[in-house]
Amino acid sequence: MKAFRIALLAAVCAAIACAQQAKVTAGQIIDRIKQNVGVPWTTPTVDTFKAGDPDTPVTGVAVTMMATLDVLERAAASGRNLVITHEPTFYNHLDTTETLEKQNDAVLAQKQKFIAEHHLVVWRFHDHWHRRKPDGILLGMTHALGWEKFQNPQSEHLFVLPETTLEALAEQVKRKLNIVAPRAVGDPQMILTKVAFLPGAAGSARQIQMLERDDVEALMIGETPEWETVEYVADAVTEHRRKALVILGHIPSEQAGMQECTRWLKTFIQDVPVEFIPAREPFWLPQ
Repeated sequence: MKAFRIALLAAVCAAIACAQQAKVTAGQIIDRIKQNVGVPWTTPTVDTFKAGDPDTPVTGVAVTMMATLDVLERAAASGRNLVITHEPTFYNHLDTTETLEKQNDAVLAQKQKFIAEHHLVVWRFHDHWHRRKPDGILLGMTHALGWEKFQNPQSEHLFVLPETTLEALAEQVKRKLNIVAPRAVGDPQMILTKVAFLPGAAGSARQIQMLERDDVEALMIGETPEWETVEYVADAVTEHRRKALVILGHIPSEQAGMQECTRWLKTFIQDVPVEFIPAREPFWLPQ
């Protein structure tokens, strides 16, 4: 009997040790996100695995705005092998690589090689993070700007700020978000209070619809084709309409939203480290 108890105790200890050594997989982490996101998970969606094996044990989670090679290198160096990115990894919205692979594209090949050699797993979190109420990206950006008290409670993209000029607004946002190269269209000395914010690339149709509103004097965006929304605002200014545009750049316009995502993930992922790795703004200004 004593030998049996000893053997049983050894088996239990072995099982506990095995459980402690077991690692949560990338797929299991993503399942937790789907369970906690707070909105129905729908397909089709771009929120899918882009590289790597979902069954890979996770040593750490790196959350980023964009999985650039620079971000992937920093994630690997810090021991974070699951990369959760808001924007595409392979240069188009659906992360399709067939065309570049047929062209034997060297940039794509090197990035794919790095991911494979370092056993990274890349998963995109875009559609459903935006669908949360409030929108996860806009929530983080509003906090980073300190604009919570100016936000319209019925329309989260609209803000009524203390009276300022377009130039002062652009300078304030540049400073708060640490942007290297923002741009603006409109009269720098135009006095305004009514601002709309559409982070990222909402599309020219939506951007112009926002500018048509009487309660929008200046629109802040991430990016747009210059021959669409930019041209529209330029014409509005020539017509002496009180309209302006501030272009932040795609990464700066959404970056704090993924920092907010990192804070959220830490509320239900405690068995592996979760770290925010900011994507660097690609633009610089010649001196």
